[in-house]
Amino acid sequence: MCGITGWVDFDQDLSREVAILNHMNQTQIDRGPDADGIWVSAHAALAHRRLIVIDPEGGVQPMIKHRGAYKTVIVYNGELYNIEELRNQLRSCGHHLTTRSDTELILAAYLEWGEACPKYLNGIFAFAIWDEKEQMLFVARDRIGVKPLFFARIGTSFIFGSEMKSLLAHPYVAPVIDEEGIAELMMIGPARTPGVGVFKDIKELKPGHILKFKSQDLDIKPYWELESTYHEDDFDTTVERVRTLFQQAVERQLVSDVPLGTMLSGGLDSSAISSWAAHIFKRDGRGPLHTYSIDYHDNEKYFHENEFQPNNDAPWVQLMSEYIESKHHRILIDNHELFNHIDRALVARDLPGMTDIDASLLLFAREIKKEMTVVLSGECADEVFGGYPWFHREELINADTFPWARLAADRVPFISPEIIRRIHPLDYLESRYQDTLSEVPRLSEESTIEARMREMFYLNLTRWMPTLLDRKDRMSMAFGLEVRVPFCDHHLVEYAWNIPWSMKAHGNREKGLLRYALQDLLPQEVIDRKKSPYPKTHHPDYLKLMNNRVKKLVEHKNAPLFQLVDRKQVIAFLEQDLSKKHFPWFGQLMNVPALLAYWVQLNQWLIQYQVEIK
Repeated sequence: MCGITGWVDFDQDLSREVAILNHMNQTQIDRGPDADGIWVSAHAALAHRRLIVIDPEGGVQPMIKHRGAYKTVIVYNGELYNIEELRNQLRSCGHHLTTRSDTELILAAYLEWGEACPKYLNGIFAFAIWDEKEQMLFVARDRIGVKPLFFARIGTSFIFGSEMKSLLAHPYVAPVIDEEGIAELMMIGPARTPGVGVFKDIKELKPGHILKFKSQDLDIKPYWELESTYHEDDFDTTVERVRTLFQQAVERQLVSDVPLGTMLSGGLDSSAISSWAAHIFKRDGRGPLHTYSIDYHDNEKYFHENEFQPNNDAPWVQLMSEYIESKHHRILIDNHELFNHIDRALVARDLPGMTDIDASLLLFAREIKKEMTVVLSGECADEVFGGYPWFHREELINADTFPWARLAADRVPFISPEIIRRIHPLDYLESRYQDTLSEVPRLSEESTIEARMREMFYLNLTRWMPTLLDRKDRMSMAFGLEVRVPFCDHHLVEYAWNIPWSMKAHGNREKGLLRYALQDLLPQEVIDRKKSPYPKTHHPDYLKLMNNRVKKLVEHKNAPLFQLVDRKQVIAFLEQDLSKKHFPWFGQLMNVPALLAYWVQLNQWLIQYQVEIK
């Protein structure tokens, strides 16, 4: 994994602007701590920060190949999992390949297939290629959007980068937000609408899309989209196909020239990945698999069961580690350190985010990185196979909004009256919801419940899942840790998309089909375990720390937070006994401490990024 950035302008001589390019590149040093490189011509400038995973010597970037007298130059962030198949295919087409790196394969694939090249790639990626012959920049992002890519079109310049901070380092890109950005922060956040960069001039290249910039013309279009077809396999065939696709995805993603392990929570998804990875390690004589779990000091003392978090992970982690004979590492997070890393997590994401959940993953990644460069994680199985409570409760299925935002009206009183008049918060949320429904690829003659569940899966795959993938990428790459997500394998996603709900909900369980398909890999106790999300801290000290920090903001008459948030409402909220206050926000993953922390991050973001509100 790496960080990429660049600048194209057909009306300027960019060879004179190396200092700007270097500044943009250095903002992403955490993504690529091992090496850096730049390439500059008259109208194109590309830069790269490298995290070495495969072929240390042969994968240096920017990488150049010649097409006759013309250069073709690539910067690339990601990992391919079909390296050998692609290498053989390209060699059969006459390409002479001189390295083991996947960077060279992508460049050769572009030379062979042009803009169709992403269709030949299995992996997670965002890359930019300058085609000197065509005088064109070609950019592509992986199908699911595991790897990020942002861009800005300012005058005659096109500027891009893996993270928004690289764009903001360019003198042309100003940290300005308008009504759309405000509405995203106050009603959609910590999620983002696909394609929206929150900052006024910054956009996101959507997953599964390509971009071409040539002669001042910007052309963006999808190369991959979910397609709805009737599922023809019977239940037993479907089970076998899901199991096979899962096992293939995990095995493909174990390729690495550096130490590799897995994240293990003791839940179905991470346990299945760890189990199959351990099997491959033993089969190939790679030694014991290293597994990693996270918890918080004294969490067992303060943990209380609820619908969204029914039990603690620790006993299940021990059970699985013993079952697969892994070398396990339990990482304990101190609540004061968690509190102190809220601001660091903000910088990693470039936006207010999932607060303590972000910060804890940041610290988790920091500790894993001391021993590993790559880990596999169980993200996205819930979105692909239906794991959340909102897939299974009728009132949530029929909520007629984003299921995780059904209590969004409770957020509105905290928004300043002036901002409410500007953004019409509930109308904005409704418009984004309706936009999403309008995109759903539908099937005729599908039953009412199957049609609604198709909508639910689309909402989750395209609006909720990117939030978690954003989090995973930014927090892990903040310490140069590559996290791979086998449940995002596009073959598995494509197949699962068209499996009817009646099969996915096998046994009337969340992820019922997946549980059944994985039963030979796991102890029955883990197969039966009720879903429990990424662990949160339950320690009262964390709430006290966050409460005190917000009180200080309230006392600060010039705190920029209150350009967006109603000070009186915050004061009234703080006067309550917050230890007994229930404020489920954003799918119950964010509670009272997280709401306070979001205000803290929002205030800090306005200050640190010198944000101008227009």
